[in-house]
Amino acid sequence: MVDSAPTDGGTARQRLRAWLLEGLSDMAKQHPGPHAEAPDQQHGQRWWKVMCLTGLDYFSTLGYQPGIAALAAGLLSPVATIVLVLVTLFGALPVYRRVAQESPHGEGSIAMLERLLSFWKGKLFVLALLGFAATDFLITITLSAADATAHLVENPHLRSALSGHQVLITLLLVAALGAVFLKGFSEAIGVAVVLVAVYLALNVVVVAVGLWHVVTAPSLITDWTHALTLEHGNPVVMVGVALVVFPKLALGLSGFETGVAVMPHIEGDPDDTEQRPTGRIRGARKLLTTAAVIMSCFLITTSFITTLLIPADDFQPGGPANGRALAYLAHHYLGGAFGSVYDLSTIAILWFAGASAMAGLLNLMPRYLPRYGMAPHWARAVRPMVLVLTAIAFLVTWLFDANVDKQGGAYATGVLVLITSAAIAVTIAARAARQRGWTVGFAVIAAVFLYTTAINIAERPDGVKIGACFIAGIVLVSLASRLARAFELRVTDVQLDEVAERFVRDTAHRTIRFIANEPAGRDLAEYRDKVHQIRADNDIPVEDDLVFVEVTVLDPSDFEAELHVRGEVLHDRYRVLTLEHSSIPNALAAILLHVRDTTGQLPHIYFEWTEGSPFAQFLRFFLFGQGEVAPVTREVLREAETDRSRRPRVHVG
Repeated sequence: MVDSAPTDGGTARQRLRAWLLEGLSDMAKQHPGPHAEAPDQQHGQRWWKVMCLTGLDYFSTLGYQPGIAALAAGLLSPVATIVLVLVTLFGALPVYRRVAQESPHGEGSIAMLERLLSFWKGKLFVLALLGFAATDFLITITLSAADATAHLVENPHLRSALSGHQVLITLLLVAALGAVFLKGFSEAIGVAVVLVAVYLALNVVVVAVGLWHVVTAPSLITDWTHALTLEHGNPVVMVGVALVVFPKLALGLSGFETGVAVMPHIEGDPDDTEQRPTGRIRGARKLLTTAAVIMSCFLITTSFITTLLIPADDFQPGGPANGRALAYLAHHYLGGAFGSVYDLSTIAILWFAGASAMAGLLNLMPRYLPRYGMAPHWARAVRPMVLVLTAIAFLVTWLFDANVDKQGGAYATGVLVLITSAAIAVTIAARAARQRGWTVGFAVIAAVFLYTTAINIAERPDGVKIGACFIAGIVLVSLASRLARAFELRVTDVQLDEVAERFVRDTAHRTIRFIANEPAGRDLAEYRDKVHQIRADNDIPVEDDLVFVEVTVLDPSDFEAELHVRGEVLHDRYRVLTLEHSSIPNALAAILLHVRDTTGQLPHIYFEWTEGSPFAQFLRFFLFGQGEVAPVTREVLREAETDRSRRPRVHVG
């Protein structure tokens, strides 16, 4: 009985670890790594069902967008919203239809831009975009939960009981969302379909009733147009002011990046492949178009009825319509019972809107950070990432005091930066494809979004400050993780050509000895002198065979990569294995382990000491994949093979 407690404790820890890391091997199938396998074909869901998943984010903005538009544009809210709709249909929609075609696995525009840059500048650029993506998706979770809380607290039946507890309620909603993902998210699309269908149906009722009241009271339209004329003079000025105000309405564009992020859930054609998922792309483009058209209709009609039917003072902070304009109309014109049902539906979709953002983050982050070596291996598993993201959402909620208006700037900045990057990415893609018309069109769209982003940052700099905090956090954590994982075996696969395989087979029945060589001129004297030096330094008999191993560093900023090995005979006598990888020590360790596993013999490798400061040499290894190769190769081997008796032998002279 005395020994059972530790055993039970160990078993409990093992069960907890297994539960947390469940699905890690499945994630590895999607993200190349040391244990990568061929990806399984996923059946997915019909595009309109997945549209409801992304619609949790996109359609739920109706809960606060009309109020934001009224605060930003006043009487011009319907005109400014029409500008927003035009930008949506003729700007964001064509851009993301092209993104879906170019990046059908959910990486979005980030993957397109990643392909344009290499080395560390490419990695840092992607980390910056991931920072803005994290801003967008995490603020989606916290802002939506905060607005759900606002609808809950402002309900006439609950105001007295819940007033003053906004932060606590928002934290509980965020925690509940995290709990859903910890349990599993397999039924999320079915829940999304129900929530979106009910919410849109209730909004149709509210819009229809609102339009009826406007039509039956013609003086409302007359008074509105008269007030517009007095305030702005003529239609040209109105359009100009609407264009200036438009950046403040950018939250109405929030669903496009999420729409691309959830692409892997879309059902493809039976003959789809991972390289050419034609059916998935077609479904994603239908999803984006249908969602944009539906949302555009709602944006125009809701901005119209809320502007005409709600007094301007009620939109102000603390007013009954602030952040809940349509709920205000539902209570006012359809009674407390319908209004409470509308509130309940709005609260549910706003709370669950964080689900599409969480799904987007869980699809996006593991595709980059672990592959860059900038996150622990467990970051590919869903549950640990859910815990991390939920903790960050708690912090954001506390810092912003669960206030919708305070988070709007950061949200809009994240949305606009991602859309702008997407517009630039598709412009470059169209130019590379020599599509002159599309290149010009996308360039114009990119210019519009660059202007919108610049204006938004100038007016609400807090958004870019928060985005910068996310970027700084991601970069610092990423570099620390890469440093901690510096000595991992970072080879996903070893590929030998026919000559290299023959070299390995020929040495399988005797002691296998390799010479690590940094090639210079590759002339006869270089190899002859190297052989003489290695034999003298290590007392190797003349009759023992020696095979040179030379590593060509490709992109040293890559963390995981395949190892390609080519065999050749130089000067009719020296056998050379030429390796291509991102790191010399990792490549050498990988080929030694591969030879051991292939032949059953322990190979030996011989080095010379490198001159220079050890710290400087380590920095060369960390940044450029070179440096002091001998001790680092030994350390990589030590971490990869814990059994000393099975570890390849490293000699330094």
